[in-house]
Parts: sequence; C-alpha cells; structure tokens
Amino acid sequence: MDARPTSRRALVAALCSLGAGAAWPRQAWAAAERFPQRPVRIVVPYSVGVGPDVVARAVAAHLSRRWDQTVWVDNKPGASGIVAFGEVRRTPADGHTIFLADTATMAVNPLLHASLPYDPVRDLVPLTLLFRATFLLWTGGSGRLPSLQALLEAARSKPRSVSYASLGHGHASQVALETFAHAAGIQMLHVPFKDVGALMTAVVSGDVDLTAFSLNTMQGLFQQGKLRPLAVAARQRLPALPNVPTLPEAGGPAVEMHPWAALVAVAGTPAPVLAQLESHIAAALAAPEVRQQAEQAGFELTPSTPQALRERMQSDTALYTPLVNEGRVARM
Repeated sequence: MDARPTSRRALVAALCSLGAGAAWPRQAWAAAERFPQRPVRIVVPYSVGVGPDVVARAVAAHLSRRWDQTVWVDNKPGASGIVAFGEVRRTPADGHTIFLADTATMAVNPLLHASLPYDPVRDLVPLTLLFRATFLLWTGGSGRLPSLQALLEAARSKPRSVSYASLGHGHASQVALETFAHAAGIQMLHVPFKDVGALMTAVVSGDVDLTAFSLNTMQGLFQQGKLRPLAVAARQRLPALPNVPTLPEAGGPAVEMHPWAALVAVAGTPAPVLAQLESHIAAALAAPEVRQQAEQAGFELTPSTPQALRERMQSDTALYTPLVNEGRVARM
C-alpha cells in the first residue's frame, strides 16, 4: 500500500499546527519523502511471546504492509531495558530504529541508577503511548491470606512478615507493590526472581505470599485454582472478573497499578520523519487487527500525543520518587 499521499497530508498538517514550515531544512523534507529507505527495527526489551512483544509485532506487521518495507522486532530482554536502550541511543537518528519503552526505562531507572547509558529526556523523542496493563494482587490458591484485609492486618501487626515476589529490582511488579505498601502504611518483604516461571511457582506454593501482575499473565494458574486474586488495582472492577473487588472495595488504599509501554525514536530524528511515524503508528493502533491482538494479550491500547507521553513520564517520576527517598525501592 502506498502511504506517501497520506504522509504528505500529515506533514502539511504538522507544519500548519507548528507554524514553522519555512524553517524546516530541505534535507528534512527529503528524508520524510524517502522514509523508510530500508527495513525499520522496533527494539523490544522483552522476550519473544510476552505481551509487549505481541503488541509490537502487530504494529510492525501493520506498518510493514503500509510502507511496503520490512518492519521487524528485535528482542533484547534483561536489565530492565537498560542495555537495549543504551544500544538504541547510539543508532542513527533517522527513524529507522524505534524503541518500545516502558515504566521502568522511562521513569524508574533514572531514579534508581546513578549512572545510566542513556537519558530518557535527552536521548529520545516521544512518539506515543502504546498500551497499559492493569495489575491485580495475587496469592496462592491455598495461601495463608484469605483476603486483602488479612494481608493488611498481618503486615501491620508484624512489619515485613508478608512477602511479595517481583521480577527484579525496579521492575513494574516491585514498584506497583511498593506503591500499594506506601499508601497502606505497611512494610513488606521483597523477594526478587529472575523469571516469571520461578516467581509463579513460589507464589503458588506459598513460599511467597503475593505478587502483582495482569490477568493475562496469571490466567492459566488462576483457571486451575492455583492462584487467587485479592483485588484489582483500578478504579473499576474488571469485566472479566466482576466478583473481584477493587483495592478500596477490599479495604485497601485507592491505588491504581497501570504499567504502560510507549514507542520512542532517537533524539535528532528529522521532524517530518517524526510526523510520519506519529501519524502511521496512530493508524496502526486504530486498526482492528492490532487492537484485537492487544486485547488478547491483556492490554488496553492508549494512543496519545508525544506531549501526553512526556506528561506521563513526569507524573510517574513524581509518584515513584517518594518510594526511592524512603528506601522502599533502593538506589543502585
């Protein structure tokens, strides 16, 4: 499918809104007219087959058809996205490398690490929010905590007597549960794991009391009765789990746990190329097949303006800073 007419309309609209068309260099226009000139890579800091990878591949397939150019997903899991992002920032700023950023890479890592191979403000350009998940608090199907109230009572009577599992220091699962603990005024024991399989085994067996993940991640064990949801960390109950209360309904604090992902480009990418990326990614996120695959992976697509992504980064930084200052999530 030829996307050039749509591309030009998007660029003209962007020019009109900015009032700066004459200021754009001729080579920037030329870059947009020829984009993409070669295969486009979407770097994903997650393993193949997990939710973010599924959504990234759906977007990549849509863009590939639209551009009549290969768009491929390059999986670089581990280290909370630090290694992957550090590599992305060293690539040419021409739009041919896009990064799937998330809560950890954009908001948490800069708070925790004195030295990072990237700066999320200096080294990237926001394109759009991509999706968000909704976390629930899960305990073992025959665990010792029958309810959220029981959890809170146990934690308040003896600090750190209630343990929780996460996928590592600074991971969304840890940050979410420490946000909950901070709001509830309790202290819990953090037990980090390197992979989700070992984490699930520990929670199912009762070696660790609870964890926080989306329904999609825990669906199989939940259906088998091996895991039990205590509450959903959202304003409203999930349609798929109408009998599971929200945190406030279960007697907890009004905390929402919505880890998110976004797409960003390398800083210095020509403005006309950015305008085309923003326009075509928005169209991909509106496509029924992309939305269907995202929903099947348990995510809510949340396309946004670049400014809305910047604001989300800022609000999350403000939200998580007290956790770091109090030592709930330790600096590295």
